[in-house]
This record gives sequence, structure tokens and C-alpha cells, in this order.
Amino acid sequence: MTVTDGQVPSNSARNRGVALQTDWFEQIAVNTPAAERRAAALTTRRTVKKEWQAAWLVNAVRCMDLTTLAGDDTEDRVRRLCAKAARPLAGHILAGLGLDRLTTGAVCVYPTMVPAAVKALKGTGIPVASVATGFPAGLMPLDLRLAEIRYAVDQGADEIDIVITRAHVLDARWSALYDEVAAMREACGSAHMKAILATGDLRTLRNVYKASVVAMQAGADFIKTSTGKEGVNATLPVSLVMVRALRDYGERTGFRIGFKPAGGMKTAKDAIAWQILMKEELSTDWLRPDLFRLGASSMLADIERQLEHHLTGRYAASSRHAIA
Repeated sequence: MTVTDGQVPSNSARNRGVALQTDWFEQIAVNTPAAERRAAALTTRRTVKKEWQAAWLVNAVRCMDLTTLAGDDTEDRVRRLCAKAARPLAGHILAGLGLDRLTTGAVCVYPTMVPAAVKALKGTGIPVASVATGFPAGLMPLDLRLAEIRYAVDQGADEIDIVITRAHVLDARWSALYDEVAAMREACGSAHMKAILATGDLRTLRNVYKASVVAMQAGADFIKTSTGKEGVNATLPVSLVMVRALRDYGERTGFRIGFKPAGGMKTAKDAIAWQILMKEELSTDWLRPDLFRLGASSMLADIERQLEHHLTGRYAASSRHAIA
């Protein structure tokens, strides 16, 4: 695979959404054991080594949403995160890989931290993403959730990560889910919207598929697995079902929808596993920041250690690498 630095502009039209059409998913059946076997086989049937592994890890960095969503976030912490996003690898590693510049795909923060991120990232070309809509539970009145989206956009957010009402999925209230997500998409305006499905709360893979389709019909630009706050976050079987849902949606409508797994991914091995999923199920076209993001900030430290090992044959102590 070829790796380039910076952001890659999309050559696809933005998803406009379609009217709610439940016949697209009402009769869907998901064979859970088969999905689990397929997911397990992804990382055993294909491996990447040496310079190829390094290229895949660099690509993971440029597709990463570097994130801080802690209760004790401060503007100083956000500025440090933005500095890491603009220079995610140590200088000697960049030089050893022959790269002049590399950035992460975005920086993701709470709405009140958006101004600090916008200021810190000025001139870098790195988008600012903000969670909104009562993240992570989403259990707020809809008008307040929409107001939070508008606030984040007004503060300069380029992308909005929204959370859905899980009860709409669990109770099969598809019209309610569609109307909610469509209203959120309208509130986002020109900011791209990632719909977080909180798949660990949806109970079945069938529900995951159905929620994915409804979110895309309502205009989501990305579908995202998790907030990172659920008991179970991104898994390969769940991701496989979501990726096939966006593939089916693309075949019906012609729109390319992005995918973001988030939560629970911590190692360079995880970064490669999810990229293999995208390549095997969709093609290398999805291995770029406008169609694929990794919500896994802690993964960056391990990627940096693996790249240093690739260059020197030695593992550096974790303390040598600035944490995300």
C-alpha cells in the first residue's frame, strides 16, 4: 500500500441520505458464529511484515482520531494533544521512514474544548472533531442535543460525533431513530457527522446492522462503533457487520460511507487487524482518512515503539515516546 502524508480529499459525493426504507433491513439475518469465524480468520489468513508492516502502521497514524474525553480535560491538555497530532512520531522515526510530514486524521474533544483545539491546530490542516448530543449516553432532550451540535459547529468543529438513542434500536422504533439522526445531520450543517451506534449496548448483530442502515439513510457521513465508554466497545465481528452494511448501502445508493471503530483497541496489532478488515471487505480505497478513522489514542504509543523497532531492531522504553 502507498502511504502519503497529510489529509486526503474525498473524491466521493457526500451522503445525502434517503427516505427511511425498512425493507432494506427488516428481513436481514446475521449468522453470529459465521461472523465470528470470518473476523477471526482475517488476522490469520493475511500478515504483513517488515517494511510493509511499517507502511500499514504509518497509515494507521494518519487515520487516527487522537482523542481526549476525560472529565478533567483542560486547555493545556488539549494543546499537548494537538501538538502530538501535528507531530505524532519522533523526528528520528520520521527521518528513518523517509517521511517529511505525518499528521493524525483529526483531534477529537468535548465541545467546550473545541476553541482551544482550533487555535492549536491552525495552519496544520488537521480537522477538529467534537462529540455532542449528550455524549456518551445521549439521554437528553433532543432540542438540547441539537443545540450542543450547533454550539460545537459555531466554535469551529469540522466533524461531529453524535450518539444515538439506544432504546430506539432495542424497541425497533426505526422512524424515531431516523428522525433523530436526520435532525442531527441537519444541525451539523457542513460539518461531517459520525453516528456512534454504541454497539455494545445493542445486544445483537442484527440490531447493529439495522441501526447502521438507518443512520446512513438519515444522512450519516460515518458510522462508528462505540463511545469508548461502554462495557464492550469495538470488536472485529461487530465491525464486520457494520462494514457490510455500509457496503450494501453503497451498492444501493452510490454513496461511500466512512467507518470508525473506537474503544478497546490498544496495540499496533489491532491497528493492522482493522485495516485488513477494510481492505478485505471493501478495498484499499477505504484505507484513507476521509473514509476510515481509528478512535484509539493509546494505540499510538505502541505504533511508535513498533516503528522504532523496525528501524533499529530494538524496542524503546515507553517513557521515551510522548503519550497521546
